[in-house]
Amino acid sequence: MNVKSGYPFWAIKNGLMCAFPPLGRDRTCDVVVIGGGITGAIIADELSRHGHDVIVLEQRDVAWGSTAASTALLQFEIDTHMVDLAKQYDEDTAVLAYRSCAEAISMLRTLAREVGDVGFEMADSLYVAGTPRHVGTLLAELTLRTKHGLPGVWFSADAVRERFAFDAPGAILSDLAATVDPYRLACRLLYRVQRRGAGVFDRTTVESITPTPRGVSVRTTKDITLRAKHVVIAAGYESQRWLDKRVAKNRSSYACISDPMDPALLGPIKRTMIWESSRPYLYLRTTDDHRLLVGGEDDAVDIPSKRDARVSKRAGQLTERVDDWFPHLAMAPAFAWAGTFAETADGLPFFGPTPQRGPRVHFAMAYGGNGITYSMLGAGVVRAAIERRPHELAELYAFSRA
Repeated sequence: MNVKSGYPFWAIKNGLMCAFPPLGRDRTCDVVVIGGGITGAIIADELSRHGHDVIVLEQRDVAWGSTAASTALLQFEIDTHMVDLAKQYDEDTAVLAYRSCAEAISMLRTLAREVGDVGFEMADSLYVAGTPRHVGTLLAELTLRTKHGLPGVWFSADAVRERFAFDAPGAILSDLAATVDPYRLACRLLYRVQRRGAGVFDRTTVESITPTPRGVSVRTTKDITLRAKHVVIAAGYESQRWLDKRVAKNRSSYACISDPMDPALLGPIKRTMIWESSRPYLYLRTTDDHRLLVGGEDDAVDIPSKRDARVSKRAGQLTERVDDWFPHLAMAPAFAWAGTFAETADGLPFFGPTPQRGPRVHFAMAYGGNGITYSMLGAGVVRAAIERRPHELAELYAFSRA
């Protein structure tokens, strides 16, 4: 599956940062993690640090799929408003979903400090009302968040203009967000996993996954067999091939990034990610070398050739949007790209087993705009399931909710 188009910045910035050998012989282990992107890397790190014998398999070079195309905005806000989750489920469930994501930001900060040199920076988050009719929606959202102790203050149109020098009907400003280089984080985690004695193998494609009475058998296209107690399928948007029923819709998102800018020109947006309530929404963040990274203009296209052809046009549209807000930046794309992403009906991920595959095959589908945040939380959910322990998020992220 072709999951990216154009020239993703992280791949260009870092080059091929890490490479591992293909799997060359039959092996046994506690857990096979299928997928060497950011989700698989975080899960493999969580399992190996707690004593599980892990083998990671990736069909490409590790972290070279959707991870390399991620814009890596780390937020506690998810694609579905808290008030809407409360209506769809109940208020306690909505609070759990949001508070967990807030806790994940701190968890990711700790993880980034441990591995080091992954471009991690804390940031503010400005959630902008896309139109005047969205103001009431955002005010109701802020009221519920504040009720449950989540960060956020209201900025009127005048306050947005005074602080950030662009026009918007209003916005929620919170001080709990972060940015990271997702490719570097995944690679450095996988090296750490390998140093603990785990096996990491790329350019190894899984052909079949067969549950057995006491474990799971994984066979590759080279007719090599792995026998494990458990399997975790963390193959990103390709994980759905192992499900009978689709649980998410694949879409395409577009992004571009500038050359390094004068930090003085960036002003307050240097440490503030900005995104809007319109759908599809525009979002932007800076990098640790003072580039402006812009994304959005999502569409329902999931055909690689068509997505490839739209990258340049979408980059131009994104640039025009930035020029509307910040004409003094004279945004010019240095690199532009697109990538597949998937949306679930409620904006929540799926972590855990399915009746179809049995209790030893665990899915890790960190879909939506919070993929890295969900991966951090989902790693704990998966480990708890493997260790036969309860976890407060297991039911919320379970396939049964769908």
